[in-house]
Amino acid sequence: MAAAGTQELQGRVAIVTGASSGIGKASATLLCRRGARVLAVARDETKLRALAKESGAEPFAISLDNAAACEAVVAAARKLGPIAILVNNAGRGGLEDRPIFDQSPAEWRATMAVNLDAPFELTRLASRDMRDRRWGRIVMVSSTAGEVGAPAMSAYCASKHGLIGLMRSVAHDVAPYNCTCNAVLPGWVKTEMADRDAENEAAKRGLTAAQVWKERANAYPAKRVLDPEEIAEVIGFLSSDAASGVNGEAMTVSLGSVW
Repeated sequence: MAAAGTQELQGRVAIVTGASSGIGKASATLLCRRGARVLAVARDETKLRALAKESGAEPFAISLDNAAACEAVVAAARKLGPIAILVNNAGRGGLEDRPIFDQSPAEWRATMAVNLDAPFELTRLASRDMRDRRWGRIVMVSSTAGEVGAPAMSAYCASKHGLIGLMRSVAHDVAPYNCTCNAVLPGWVKTEMADRDAENEAAKRGLTAAQVWKERANAYPAKRVLDPEEIAEVIGFLSSDAASGVNGEAMTVSLGSVW
């Protein structure tokens, strides 16, 4: 992996979705530090402006729940130059998921719109720039839930499984053009979304959120959970020239655990 502060991505235009917090924020910050011109995409305009001030990323506030929004993101990125890097990180958690017999079709569709449809639309459009320029890096942020099932998480698990399938197909399509497409599968990462999940689980089980996080940490061989920056480093590697030989891979980052 590149050393911190290097400018190996100088001038390359990157889109990072879900960039207002967590893995997306850490990834946008890292890519900026390495010289990329980053369009940071998320719904929270206030947080995006703070990120822009800290990192130099270009903020773009929008909800990625429809095709028109994805087209707007790509158009905004192209104002910075041809798109070279796409990090599909935005996602909905499984807080509203239920056992399948109680699962809301509306919640299913809402989850798929952000977690799977938006990456498809953004990849479909942005990959054209990569193909034409003969260089590109696409990173799908899936989850360990993309390879295993979990109770009462049908929409979330299905969307994250689907993201890996999308990645593996796209990897074939873009490979002849000196482009790659890979996925990162994080385990438990200390993010705002994961905090909300911990609070929800704690309320159901009569625990505190801190107790839930302790259980999660103890389930890992390292007895801790991940920081967003650790996932961002892997994304940064997959976005670099150094990762030219890595294509179609689902890279689990979960401290030695499969969940």
